[in-house]
Amino acid sequence: MSPLLTFVLLPLAWLYAGVAAVRNWLYDTGLLAATGAAVPLINVGNLRVGGTGKTPHVAWVVELLRNLGQQPAILSRGYGRGTKGFRLARPTDTAATIGDEPWQHFHEFGGAVPVAVDEDRRHGLAELAALQLPISAVVLDDAYQHRRVQPTLNILLTEQARPFWHDYVLPAGRLRESRRGARRADVVIVTKCPPQWPETAQHAAAEQVRRYARPDVLVLFSSYIYGRPVPVSGALTYSLPTSGSEVLVLTGIAQPEPLLAYLREAGYRVVRHMSYADHHAFTSAELAEAAAVLQPGQVVLTTQKDAARLREPHLRTAVASLPLFYVPIRVSFLADGAERLHALLMPLLTPQPVA
Repeated sequence: MSPLLTFVLLPLAWLYAGVAAVRNWLYDTGLLAATGAAVPLINVGNLRVGGTGKTPHVAWVVELLRNLGQQPAILSRGYGRGTKGFRLARPTDTAATIGDEPWQHFHEFGGAVPVAVDEDRRHGLAELAALQLPISAVVLDDAYQHRRVQPTLNILLTEQARPFWHDYVLPAGRLRESRRGARRADVVIVTKCPPQWPETAQHAAAEQVRRYARPDVLVLFSSYIYGRPVPVSGALTYSLPTSGSEVLVLTGIAQPEPLLAYLREAGYRVVRHMSYADHHAFTSAELAEAAAVLQPGQVVLTTQKDAARLREPHLRTAVASLPLFYVPIRVSFLADGAERLHALLMPLLTPQPVA
C-alpha cells in the first residue's frame, strides 16, 4: 500500500482500532468474561491478517507436546470451510469441510492428533471436553483476538520482513488491532528470519517488541527449513525436481515470497509464478492453465498449505495429470529459542503416565 493511501485511510484505522480497544478493555477489566479449560490452552496467533507462519508453528508446538508425552489436540476456526459449527476432523473430511490448515494438520499427524474446528472457540472447547477424548492440552490456532477464551500461554507471531511495529490497523494496514495488543503475549516469535540473522538485529527487534509488549515478554526468533519436494498426489509418477530444474510455482497463500526466495537460492529456475489470494479454492481450469504452459521437463511446485486444497476430490484427475509437488517446511529456532520455549511450557503441563 502506498504511503499516501495509508495516510488517507488512517481515520478509518483509528475508528477500527478504537472499537477493538473498547472490546479489549471490557475483557481486561473483567466486565466481559473469558473462560479457560480443564487442560492447558496454548494459543498461537498474531496481530496481522495472514502470512506470519501460524500453521508450521502450530505443528512445531504440537510435535513438542507429543515428544513430552502429552496428548495434544488442535482447535481452529476452520477458515474458508463450507461448513458451520463444531466439527471433529475425520479421514473423510477435506479442506472444503474443515479448512485447509486444519486438514493439513490432520493429514500431517496421520489422524493421531484430534483436530477440531469451531468459529466459537469456547463452544469448541466444550464440545471437545464432551467427547471425553484423552487430551492433555489444546493448541488454539489463531485465537489471539478470540477473547472469550483465556489461554494458559499466549504465543504471538510477527513476520521479520513485516513486523507489527511497522504496521497499521485495518484498513490503513494489516493489523486486526493496535500494536498494544502485544501486551497480552507471553511469548513473541519473530518468524521467517534468515537462519544466520545477526545478534545485533535480533536485539534491535526485541527492543521494538518490548515497546508494545510487556517488559518481561520472551522474544524468540525462528526460520524455515525447506524439505525435498513431495508429490501432491501421493504417488511418485514424475521425477523429483532438483536444483537446476525449471519450475512453475503455484500459490494461494498470503506471503509466497519466502518460498520463491528459497527456490531461487536453492538453484531452481522459476519460469513462472501463478499467484492467487490466501486460502484460494483452486479449479480444474486453473490447473489446466498451468498444464498448458508447462514445457517438457518442467514441474509445478506449490506449498504444503496449498496442497491441502489441491487434494480436493474434484481436482483429483487434474492433479494426477500434472507433475505437481509441494515443498514441506518446518520451523527451526535461532540460538537456544527451542530450549527456552520448552522450559516455559514445562511448568504448565501435567505429567503424563509412562506407557
